[in-house]
Amino acid sequence: MAASVTKHCWEEMPREELSETLSRRLITGERMMLAHVYLKRGCIVPRHQHDNEQLTYVLEGALHFWIGEDESEEVTVRAGEVLHIPSMVFHKAEALEDTLDVDIFSPPRQDWIDKTDAYLRR
Repeated sequence: MAASVTKHCWEEMPREELSETLSRRLITGERMMLAHVYLKRGCIVPRHQHDNEQLTYVLEGALHFWIGEDESEEVTVRAGEVLHIPSMVFHKAEALEDTLDVDIFSPPRQDWIDKTDAYLRR
């Protein structure tokens, strides 16, 4: 059986509000997930890790990351830049300004699909 092709339009998709400063839209395939993540200035994504490999591509704004269990490595990712986060690497982020990023995960984040990502919900 042939796989079906699906077209998506971001602006037509519902936006999931996780908190006053964080929302997202998700597109999920069998082996990858693409997300538009909207962060207001000052939004903190708490330190966490996951099995999923992650690419974060900032389209607008800037995110400051703390990498590692001890948060000893720091990097700022601005519009037009991409951060690769390997599987199981601890990371935390803060939006330095209103930010739109595209997160790509492989495999898809099951906790995002199931809405069991309590660390993001306030």
